[in-house]
Amino acid sequence: MHVSEYRSYVDESEESAVRFDRGARILKQVNDVETERLLAAFSDVAPNLGRYIVEFAYGDIYSRPELDPSRRELVILGALTALGRDAEVEIHLHSALNVGLTPTEIVEALVQVLPYAGFPPVQTAVMIARRVFAERGLLASESPGDSQP
Repeated sequence: MHVSEYRSYVDESEESAVRFDRGARILKQVNDVETERLLAAFSDVAPNLGRYIVEFAYGDIYSRPELDPSRRELVILGALTALGRDAEVEIHLHSALNVGLTPTEIVEALVQVLPYAGFPPVQTAVMIARRVFAERGLLASESPGDSQP
């Protein structure tokens, strides 16, 4: 199938619009991402994938009230780390910081994944976290006892 032949189902009901609007608000709050940018990222290959992410992942799932955003991000980071989803780990590291988690809390959550997912995915996630923390000016300077010989 060629991309030009791709036809997808889009629910244009009022309920779908409400879910999409709710998801777009949450996406902006936690990821600081404009919905249009997310939609544009997939528009040439899978035109409705961005809409599904906004509507379902954020509008239906992330919006559930049972967990506050910081706890939700810890769960998401654990799952993404265990699955080895590095690009999404980076996105949600930013989200975790945006909702108020500290680098120490984030690293501790990643370490908690270690017995279940193993060293490689956790090491990778911690290295991604280092990069994100550095980009945001959050890396603690090394103390004298921390340096490697």
